[in-house]
Amino acid sequence: MTRLFDLARPVLHALPPEAAHRMTVAALKAGIGAPRERAPDDPILSSVVWNRAFLNPVGLAAGFDKDAEVPGAMLRFGFGFVEVGSITPRPQPGNPKPRLFRLAQDRAVINRMGFNSKGHAPAIARLEGRDEAEGLLGVNLGANKDTGDVAADYVTGVERFAPHADYLVANVSSPNTPGLRAMQRREALADLIERVLAARGGASVPVLVKIAPDLDAAEREDIAAVALETGIDGLIVSNTTVARPDGLQSPERDETGGLSGAPLMAPATACLGDIYKLTGGRLPLVGVGGIASGTDAYAKIRAGASLVQLYSA
Repeated sequence: MTRLFDLARPVLHALPPEAAHRMTVAALKAGIGAPRERAPDDPILSSVVWNRAFLNPVGLAAGFDKDAEVPGAMLRFGFGFVEVGSITPRPQPGNPKPRLFRLAQDRAVINRMGFNSKGHAPAIARLEGRDEAEGLLGVNLGANKDTGDVAADYVTGVERFAPHADYLVANVSSPNTPGLRAMQRREALADLIERVLAARGGASVPVLVKIAPDLDAAEREDIAAVALETGIDGLIVSNTTVARPDGLQSPERDETGGLSGAPLMAPATACLGDIYKLTGGRLPLVGVGGIASGTDAYAKIRAGASLVQLYSA
């Protein structure tokens, strides 16, 4: 697979980032590029979280397979789990293009996609025919930009996807949908969590919330307290950052949107460590942001993560 990528890289990087991404997903969907079978995992990497057996702790973060087109192909690459989405109830185009930028000198990416999504219906149709033996699947849920009740969109997502997912995520931390991050405030977050937990009814599917790395100390304390009080099943720490660390070299560094990749590693891991301490290790955490090596992944686990995810690298 490394040789295949070495051959494809010059072609993909000659294209605009979003076009390269769509070409990659289309190729995988057509059966081109992915392994036919998954290589066996070393048993030492296995773990059980939420009563689910993970073959290894390294997952694919939401954003790559937004519409649940290729989860099986990505699992065959060796991921311990794959998270699709963010998926909004109704189709929406997202923000105007260009909206995805490579920061090659900084090993980073900026995106302002804006929850571009084909909606719940086509994703559910694909997942209904999925072979569950392929591996564990998470579904990341978003809200439509023009919705009148943000929490209701997440409730709808939980109701519809609970039968098709091994876990669900309420993504309230994307910086590219106006007002969405306000859902992380204490009262709004508590209301959201109570509603989504009620929406799953008798289903045993775990529900998580994905938070931002740009929270101040008081906001982190509030989120940790709400998480423990409401009984949410876990937190994903973290989404992209709106901050721009000193020292970015790429010409695209001033583009608006969320920054991910290597510059996010330190702040996201610091946020993860804080949340772990504030929750006293009583809540499973998924560490995301800046992972590009086994060393990075292990740093997240040492900071308190039960599982980790990557995408930008």
